[in-house]
Amino acid sequence: MLRWPTMKDKVVVITGASSGIGAALAKVIGERGAKPVLAARRERELGEAARAAAPDALAVVTDATKRADVESLVHAAIDRFGHIDVWVNNAGRGITRSVAELTDEDFDEMMLVNVKSALYGMQAVLPHFRELGRGHIVNVSSMLGRVPFAPQRSAYSAAKHALNSLTANLRMELREPHPGIHVSVVHPGVVATEFGLNALHGGVDSRQMPYAQSPEEVAAVIADVIERPRADVYTRPGAEQMIIGYYSAEDMGHAETQPPFARPKP
Repeated sequence: MLRWPTMKDKVVVITGASSGIGAALAKVIGERGAKPVLAARRERELGEAARAAAPDALAVVTDATKRADVESLVHAAIDRFGHIDVWVNNAGRGITRSVAELTDEDFDEMMLVNVKSALYGMQAVLPHFRELGRGHIVNVSSMLGRVPFAPQRSAYSAAKHALNSLTANLRMELREPHPGIHVSVVHPGVVATEFGLNALHGGVDSRQMPYAQSPEEVAAVIADVIERPRADVYTRPGAEQMIIGYYSAEDMGHAETQPPFARPKP
């Protein structure tokens, strides 16, 4: 008997897969018998991640912020494997700038990289999933798409809120006419990757932050969502209860003065 019967031979496309969560996910699902399709802009790093993921992994150099590139990614995956089972929108980028400091260019960049790239993926793969009568879209969001933990990530937080809304609306749109197509969103917290260093305007190295989860831990949660589709998933225990507490507070402004939003004064 196969250990992971629901992952065996699934064709899984992952954007933002040259490093971090995307590369870790490709390796996890490859080990479970899936056929990973890795997409990112950096050709050398992408090739290395694909070789580490699985012998038959496919690497496709892709700029997820360009609709034509994303559509070509769909064709490349189908040409190699005949179909796609799962599409993971993982590409994204952070920012280090407060609301008062944001420029038009800052905000446009955050929406393009974190929202429009996922929209392109969803729209590009949906016709294929409709034709098959099944499929699974997984959007990688963030805890910052639910709660304002980090004001310096303002536009990133706003973009992830938008991604969450698009995800929920697509799920409702498909529920009755296409019940075989699942739509999920996953919310990591701080992850030990180069995310902070690569943020627009620079930032703190996420790998040095306390309580950062490893990419492998987050990837295992996403892989579990692929095997057992659910609508809304958090990678850190207790996160959902924290969010419920915030939104049910009598005064959200007061809640924002308390841990974990505000650190206690020494």
